[in-house]
Amino acid sequence: MATMPSTWTETDAELLSTVDAESTVREVNEVRLHVVVAGDEDDPLVVLLHGFPEFWYGWRHQLEPLVDAGYRVLVPDQRGYNLSEKPAAVRAYRISECSRDIVDLIATEGRDSARVVGHDWGGMVAWDLALRRPSAVDRLAIVNAPHPTVYRQHLLANPDQLRRSVYAACFQLPLVPEFVCRRGDFRFLERALRETAAPGTFTDVELERYRRAWRRDGAISGMLDWYRANGRNPPSPPLEQVETPTLIVWGEDDTALTTPLAVDSDQRCHRSRLELLAETSHWVQHERPARLTELLLETFENGA
Repeated sequence: MATMPSTWTETDAELLSTVDAESTVREVNEVRLHVVVAGDEDDPLVVLLHGFPEFWYGWRHQLEPLVDAGYRVLVPDQRGYNLSEKPAAVRAYRISECSRDIVDLIATEGRDSARVVGHDWGGMVAWDLALRRPSAVDRLAIVNAPHPTVYRQHLLANPDQLRRSVYAACFQLPLVPEFVCRRGDFRFLERALRETAAPGTFTDVELERYRRAWRRDGAISGMLDWYRANGRNPPSPPLEQVETPTLIVWGEDDTALTTPLAVDSDQRCHRSRLELLAETSHWVQHERPARLTELLLETFENGA
């Protein structure tokens, strides 16, 4: 474990002013991940996993209350994002590789398991982890991310979901998506956040912090390669049923993912709790931070 170089402060733990957190580098699964760490080393472990096009900073609203509640919290930049390593090969971004990152990350804390929370692509990693390495997950919490089998089924059977997923197919193209994402100082990515969230969810200051993360060498291609790798090799974990106590929180105004995905994903869990949030978009952790934290703490303590 190493402390981040002082020259990397634009998008590291120094963005946090109300919680004692530090940036570290963790060597996992042959990549170097930047990980923001907070909380006492002896406290129960929580891992928070972000999605596209965010970085660890997307969990800033949950970090302090989780630490205050007595948890040790790790929030990585997933591979390809912000300050983490960005492998060149598309296949390096398969979900099975990304979930292995988290198994190894948990082990860097001297632990065998953790409470794992994932949103968007981070949720897909969390699902895969619970289905591929269930012993590594004490409690599972999913925020607007479908069970992998359910997602495949809906793409085939639900025209509305297929229409909403067309953008992901466009990301399979070489080079063009990178050009589109970078054009106009990342105008496309800014709109992907602002226009799919409730008004005022993402401030100008926060969006500039996102731009700094997107400007990192190789970041745009790394972020898009998640779509490419998993479009070509859809996740195929060895299990279908999740045995770990599971919380699914779903903003019903998600423009990319339909609510029936959440309902059917819940049916794939042996012991679960489904919370549908009306008038809430894909960006639950930003729009309903207090409610999400409350649900996480209830699940961590009591199970689903």
